[in-house]
Amino acid sequence: MSVQETVRSQIEAPLTDAGLVLESVDVTAAGRRRLVRVAVDRPVAGADGAVTAPTQALTLDEIADATRVVSDVLDESDAMGSQPYTLEVSSPGVDRPLTLPRHHQRNVGRLVTLSFDDAAPVTGRIVEASPDEVTLEIPAAGKTPAARATHPYADITKAVVQVEFNRPDAADDLVDDGEFADDDLAGSTDDA
Repeated sequence: MSVQETVRSQIEAPLTDAGLVLESVDVTAAGRRRLVRVAVDRPVAGADGAVTAPTQALTLDEIADATRVVSDVLDESDAMGSQPYTLEVSSPGVDRPLTLPRHHQRNVGRLVTLSFDDAAPVTGRIVEASPDEVTLEIPAAGKTPAARATHPYADITKAVVQVEFNRPDAADDLVDDGEFADDDLAGSTDDA
């Protein structure tokens, strides 16, 4: 078993117990040290059915808690051997391709581009994601009206989140006087 597989097997259960999903583990040489990169995420609520609401991004406090969990496990085990290592724990970035149904489910509300082998790419906002397929709201373009399109994951060859600096639904968070509602500010952390 490789060091990467050993680390994964040792940290997955403690992270699950902490209420997190282990996305990836990468162990690389960095001079005399090794660099251990761990990506964690929040589980998607209702992932066994159709998801229609966005999943909140992890907070910095949650990442710090995950870092302590991983560090404690690695310090107590011999997975890294005697070679020193540097640990980096983060959430998956917006540039990470969507490869699993839970990735699509987690990104409900975001603009994505889907690529296919036998059709042109499609860009739209995820409005629903089930274990088998994803539904996009495709904006109007020219004379083509806005539409919804559902695509089975099996047909998608690549899916990536599009970075948006001015999301169109941000205006929905404003109250009549042009100020953000107080409850909108409490949940305003976003990893995009």
